[in-house]
Amino acid sequence: MLVCMYVYVSVFRPHALHPVTARLPVPKEIIRPPYALDPPVQPRFPGMILPPEVSIKKDEELPAFRRACNLASRTRAYAGSLVQPEITPDEIDRLTHEYVIKEGGYPSPLGFLGNAGPFPKSICSSINQVVVHGIPDTRPLENGDIVNFDVSTYIGGYHGDCSATFLVGEVDEAGQLLVERTRESLLKAIEICAPGVPFSKIGDTICDYLDPYNYGVVTTFTGHGIGTEFHTSPAIFHNRNNGPGSMMKNMTFTIEPAINEGKSPDCVMLEDGWTYVTTDGTRSAQFEDVILITDTGAEILTTHLPEEVDF
Repeated sequence: MLVCMYVYVSVFRPHALHPVTARLPVPKEIIRPPYALDPPVQPRFPGMILPPEVSIKKDEELPAFRRACNLASRTRAYAGSLVQPEITPDEIDRLTHEYVIKEGGYPSPLGFLGNAGPFPKSICSSINQVVVHGIPDTRPLENGDIVNFDVSTYIGGYHGDCSATFLVGEVDEAGQLLVERTRESLLKAIEICAPGVPFSKIGDTICDYLDPYNYGVVTTFTGHGIGTEFHTSPAIFHNRNNGPGSMMKNMTFTIEPAINEGKSPDCVMLEDGWTYVTTDGTRSAQFEDVILITDTGAEILTTHLPEEVDF
């Protein structure tokens, strides 16, 4: 039995958990992050509690870190290219898993240790009412769905992390606008990033843009620092806040607003211990990129040139 009740405010049915296939193998020669070793190295901070170290890169670290972010970006694009009615998230997970392995990387979500144990798949797939951390399963995508793929890769000792929400077939106008405005809120937040800018300005910028649309800006989950560890400080809040700290040159972190179609910013975890859904049954969209703070602004690292993608 699911742990929440739903109010029908759209044509979409309540989200139901579907069967999940077995964890995919990774060749022995692929270098794994510590939590994915056998036996796994337990993280210093359980669950999603961020280590206190702020992720600031030395110049000599940047080429390897850029490589990890570029692989994540290309894998995200590949996942999006597979989206169509009738394909299952499980199949997209398998294909993207193979893509990352072929490139010499490790899919960072696979085996990541959370409060519900190790994550069983190589990407997260969040459909319609699912806000974050959906486990790819055997439920076919349907015409009119929206689906977010959260894609993270580990290569050369660094993690890259990004996500995007994709339209499945013909999506109604409200769904299209939700996706478009969520993406735009991320871009506007990135535009204000520069040395000396308070982290809290990110949340203000996102809310200034989205307030007229009466969406709910999810407060449960934040962006985070990233580098040799999957998640580090600082925590990046997407709602209005009075959090401490300011941006510094060579700091690297994600911005990843999750936006609910309804006014409520709330979400609740389902019985699998990973999947979070909106409490009012409305849809949710999310976009995520890794940025590097430069001398004068910010650079998006999870981006690629078209010629770099060979599917």
